[in-house]
Amino acid sequence: MKLMSALAAVVALACAPLAGALAADPPKPASPAKGPKTNFIDHSSRALIDEATAKKLMDDNIPARVWKVYPAAQYVFVSQVEGGMTAAGICVVTARTMLMTITPAMKAPLFRPQKTTTVFDAQPGATGEQCKTLARDKLVEATKAIVTSLVKT
Repeated sequence: MKLMSALAAVVALACAPLAGALAADPPKPASPAKGPKTNFIDHSSRALIDEATAKKLMDDNIPARVWKVYPAAQYVFVSQVEGGMTAAGICVVTARTMLMTITPAMKAPLFRPQKTTTVFDAQPGATGEQCKTLARDKLVEATKAIVTSLVKT
């Protein structure tokens, strides 16, 4: 009898923290994520546009319905902005946006673009800041063009 009451005391002591945890309020669920999961890669000239800006521009211009059809686990959007100032003082910019598949095993982009859009422009007499603005504008234009080719907007 003493053995049973000693065993009951040990079990009660061992389960006390568990009982307290069960009696406590359940943890609140994590707040839902804002928007769909996205996947971007940038290969742009840093003299024209930085990586964070390029990814933000693509994120702002690719609607959620694109990610429903082309989920981020299987596809990636790649941006590439190249160009700059020529010796004659002309700003020349080329912006390209590509949709590529992700390999299932390596989770790496496979350079076989599903869709590609390329836009370009030149602006004579532009300053460095005007050239950067032109680069951002052309990336937005290329991103909107690829979205239009993928889903109805």
